[in-house]
Amino acid sequence: MKIPAPPMSILFTILLLSFTPFLTSSTSDSDLLTELKSIQSRSPSNVIHLNDNLLRRIISTKPRSFSLILFFDAIQLHDKSELHLKSLKSEFNLLSNSFTLNNQDSPATLSKLFFADIEFGESQSSFAQFGVNALPHIRLLPPNAVSLKSDSIQMDAGDFSRLAESMSEFIESKTKISIGHIHRPPIVSKTQIGFILIAFLISLPFLIKRALAGETMLHDKKIWLMGSVFVYFFSVSGTMHNIIRKMPMFISDRNDPNKLVFFYQGSGMQLGAEGFAIGFLYTIVGLLLAFVTHVLVRVKSKTAQRAIMILAMIVSVWAVRKVVFLDNWKTGYAVHAYLPSSW
Repeated sequence: MKIPAPPMSILFTILLLSFTPFLTSSTSDSDLLTELKSIQSRSPSNVIHLNDNLLRRIISTKPRSFSLILFFDAIQLHDKSELHLKSLKSEFNLLSNSFTLNNQDSPATLSKLFFADIEFGESQSSFAQFGVNALPHIRLLPPNAVSLKSDSIQMDAGDFSRLAESMSEFIESKTKISIGHIHRPPIVSKTQIGFILIAFLISLPFLIKRALAGETMLHDKKIWLMGSVFVYFFSVSGTMHNIIRKMPMFISDRNDPNKLVFFYQGSGMQLGAEGFAIGFLYTIVGLLLAFVTHVLVRVKSKTAQRAIMILAMIVSVWAVRKVVFLDNWKTGYAVHAYLPSSW
């Protein structure tokens, strides 16, 4: 027996009910996007401040059309300088602002990625769900993530070693969303440049008078000597890199927060202490070379010359070996001509 075809009204009702879950999810995601954009617009840095309730709503919304990059913060740890939470959060805010500025003409791109921070004192349960037990900590929550801990992607220390720039590279590699140029504020403002220029013009006649009389610091040989040593150390220790990238001198151990790490194994990150250690070793070699070529040659005793020369060579070889050893430890690359693998 042939089953009679149902009336058109019943077919329409069944069709409407079958699409109801999809319509509800789409509306939920749309409403959430509208709310996040509203919170974002009220933030000076375009960073959304999350709490347990809002994060629970985000993770329960399925499907989601956006990724979330979270900065885990703890106000009570801001005074611990070794963690550098303040500077890292400042770089995170700078990255968020840059992303908004670079994509202000593309609302669709802005809707795919949101920057957010979450504070330990307000959202301890969220920290526990993510499994965060040490700071600094940054995680990416993809659109398809269900579990906060297993489905989110942690940013390693090397991924924020160069601050906003390396954070940007991490996000772009994981989300395929372009962050764009990092808009850093100028080091010296226009007002400060004006004051410096006025001060220079006022003091210019006095500077010319002292220069003609030969009474400036530039006429002192000791100043030139100390300046040369400083420039040499500044060059070989990577100090400019530390200043530009705002590299910390050391970081806390992830496994033991009470322990400090001065040498980080891995080529993606270099701490300030590492650069200063290498600069100190190279400076020793440079000073010994200068001493041998400018002072030792004037010593009349051949025995003293040989003894000091041998001592200088031993110290120099020891210093260079330490540099090669550290490079091999960090990168895994061995200079076989100087440090054979059999050693």
